[in-house]
Amino acid sequence: MHVREAVSGAHDVRMIRFILNVLWLIFGSGIVLALVYGLAALICFALIVTIPFGIAALRLANYSLWPFGRTLVTRPTSGVASDVGNVIWAIVAGWWLALTHIVQGIALCLTIIGIPFGIANFKLVPAAFWPLGRQIVEIPDSQAQWTTPRVSPA
Repeated sequence: MHVREAVSGAHDVRMIRFILNVLWLIFGSGIVLALVYGLAALICFALIVTIPFGIAALRLANYSLWPFGRTLVTRPTSGVASDVGNVIWAIVAGWWLALTHIVQGIALCLTIIGIPFGIANFKLVPAAFWPLGRQIVEIPDSQAQWTTPRVSPA
């Protein structure tokens, strides 16, 4: 593969991610999800004891704004406190948030146009169910799942 084709392929991946994220913001409820998670974070911050859950809600708001091209990974430094917090989160809010994302993802996947938005909702399920001890990372362009190999003439 020539350098020009590799750069062009990386540019195509970034452009597709950008278009999908803009469409997600407008049609896929990205803004609504971010506002709701942001409001939940403000409530958690006001209650002081729940500040770690507010930070997790802000992380969810950030991730729900721009999900394409990013993923959540477990932070290697997260410890037992994150696990205990996740159990509390899952019991209080995580299960119904995850269920909401699953139902919305299924509903969006019923149409061909909604399939990418449904997949984005499915990506939010583990984050909504078990958010503490995770971080948002960019997916390198070389690992994009929808890229096709370019054949260069010999």
